[in-house]
Amino acid sequence: MPVWLREFSWRQTGSAVYLSLPLRGVRVTAANIFCTDQYLKVSIPPFLFEAMLYAPIDDTNSTAKIGNGIIFFTLYKKEAAMWESLTLANANKEKLQSLRENAVLKAHEKAKEETEAKKVTKQEHKKYALEATMKLEEAERKRIEDLKEKERQKVTEELELWRKQQKDAEKQKRVQKEGKLHEKVEQLKENKKEKMNKTRIPDEGTSKTRPKPTKGCHGSYGMFSENLKEEQLPAPRSAATIKINFTSRVFPTALRESRIAEEEEWLRKQAEARRTISADLSELEDLKEDEKNPDWLKDKGNKMFATGNYLAAVNAYNLAVRLNNKLPLLYLNRAACHLKLRNLHKAIEDSSKALELLTPLVPDNENARVKAYVRRGTAFCQLELYTEGLQDYEAALKIDPKNRTIEKDAEKIRHLIQGTMQDS
Repeated sequence: MPVWLREFSWRQTGSAVYLSLPLRGVRVTAANIFCTDQYLKVSIPPFLFEAMLYAPIDDTNSTAKIGNGIIFFTLYKKEAAMWESLTLANANKEKLQSLRENAVLKAHEKAKEETEAKKVTKQEHKKYALEATMKLEEAERKRIEDLKEKERQKVTEELELWRKQQKDAEKQKRVQKEGKLHEKVEQLKENKKEKMNKTRIPDEGTSKTRPKPTKGCHGSYGMFSENLKEEQLPAPRSAATIKINFTSRVFPTALRESRIAEEEEWLRKQAEARRTISADLSELEDLKEDEKNPDWLKDKGNKMFATGNYLAAVNAYNLAVRLNNKLPLLYLNRAACHLKLRNLHKAIEDSSKALELLTPLVPDNENARVKAYVRRGTAFCQLELYTEGLQDYEAALKIDPKNRTIEKDAEKIRHLIQGTMQDS
């Protein structure tokens, strides 16, 4: 049963009321005081103090100080005026009850407004944090794109310089060839002139000693004229030996039946494979010769992946890549292992490398390209880069539009992006 406190003292000015409430031997906390614009209640078991104030006060700026067994209230008036008394005079029970209920309702509404204000403030802070994060991500993405563009420009400039050098070299070779050809033509002309001169010298000697035909001997004249015609013909060509050199060929097929570009590509790959296998790799010392094969290591990694030993599978794929870095399935399978091990950035790198190697875009590599897009999109989504992940899933759907699993996952990512935008 509460004990009503009747002993208190108060004084006022035109703008404030000062109330002293003695509470000896009782500990007071902030939760024991309830105050609205026209209602003040102090509940400290077993004591209870309640006052229906004479006029409204500013309960937000009003204060209460506790010390030395006294609660000292400073109540600021909403309207500057002198009160006739601290509390309402001649107030019946119904009016007092109504005032209490109104005070409680106002307190609840005020608390609700404060909660809503805190919620709005929290959402604003969250929105600001999200915008700041998106700006940082956009800046990082722009920085990466700038670096890519710079590298692309650098490579383009180097390629143009190389092409220019090749053109200059070809032009110089062409000029040299034309010069050599001109020298050969001049030399052939000189040789022909020398031969013609040699053939003319004996003809002149024979013409001086040749007998003159007589007018009466018509038959002899015709015979001698034929001989003269034969002697005026040029001398026969001199004999010479023509040397022919044949280029050695690895393949037994004739040159007209072979495909030179494909054969040279095959020979280059074989030489590269031999150099790689013959390299001093410590990992290959304990392997047999038939085990130093990228396909054998790929199958070994697949078996390790099937048993759940992802680290061993990654090691097998790493060694296979060192032996042959042109097989897209090695990067594709290693990306799956990195996803299991939560190495998300490495999974993105391997999936991107697999997509680079899966060219040209033909029906035979459609399944591998779909897997590469899905695995890279999964890694992006786990890094909370939902926009990039959705792009990869949509690229996979373009290749395989009938795949319902990929379609459902893409729809989930769209919902996540929409939810993120609504929260922001």
